[in-house]
Amino acid sequence: MTMNFPSRLPALLGIRHPIVQGGMSWASSSAPLALAVSHAGALGVIAAGPMRPDDLVEAIRTVKAGTDAPFALNVPLYNKRSAEFLDIAEAERVPVIIASQGGPKALPRFRAYGAKWLHVVASPLHAQKADAAGVDGLIVVGGDAGGHPAPDEVSAMVLVRAVAKAGVRAPIIGAGGVADGAGIAAMFALGAEGAQLGTRFLMTQEASVHPAYKEAVRRAGLSDTTLVGRGGLPVRQLRNLFTAEVDAAERAGHAKEVLAELYMSRTLKHAALEGDVERGKVEAGQTAGLIDDILPAAEVVARLVAEAEAARLRLAGGAA
Repeated sequence: MTMNFPSRLPALLGIRHPIVQGGMSWASSSAPLALAVSHAGALGVIAAGPMRPDDLVEAIRTVKAGTDAPFALNVPLYNKRSAEFLDIAEAERVPVIIASQGGPKALPRFRAYGAKWLHVVASPLHAQKADAAGVDGLIVVGGDAGGHPAPDEVSAMVLVRAVAKAGVRAPIIGAGGVADGAGIAAMFALGAEGAQLGTRFLMTQEASVHPAYKEAVRRAGLSDTTLVGRGGLPVRQLRNLFTAEVDAAERAGHAKEVLAELYMSRTLKHAALEGDVERGKVEAGQTAGLIDDILPAAEVVARLVAEAEAARLRLAGGAA
């Protein structure tokens, strides 16, 4: 089955479906999830953030060996190893780069061998700047997304529409608040040409996080996420003992330095690798409240495509 929505992304990226798997530290900082998603016809993404260089090279080569389909490497440009990640991506001829939290200065290097560059943005102004720089696509992330969403907390419903109205040239990929095909259809209605899903792909068999992490997300309700670290680089995660401690410290009026130290005392690694879901950063989007199963990634892709097409037919007044 295919999605009959107008989109430049399949031809641009060489994928069958205009669906992007979010680059999630630890969950996709290895080959299995990206490989499964790309092989199923969407765009699988390796998250470079926490990876050692040798492990990154191995993951890239494993995906290449497992499928002829395109895949992407997500590089957070603020990361102290971002230059090394980009060097590896160039040397390994990664077909798609997804960059966030920085400018697309390295774009010409990747354009030289035919790679595509998707840039993550969180405001119409940033979208216009990236578009003017010549990026191939814009991933517009709303405040309802897990991990590091829009710091001003504007939802994807509003932000994607605002970027679409800003008149950018590059195709828009909407991210945040999308858990199924109906959400994908909504992104197209707003002016996007594709959707990125993080939490839905976190809840797959191939996502490389601790079982306790997935179970915590599976149990979560619609209001069980919160933002921690406001004023800095905020993270959307599940409420737990750590977020309660941060909230209490903020209410007590502690100094910024104290709050920063508390914020940095716990990491995503504590939850994702060690399974400490009470005191670690259990990053997840608000869509955690819409997801209650853990499936093979290929099955998720097939379900998303079928649901999106059913939504399109329903809106067109046909059978769904």
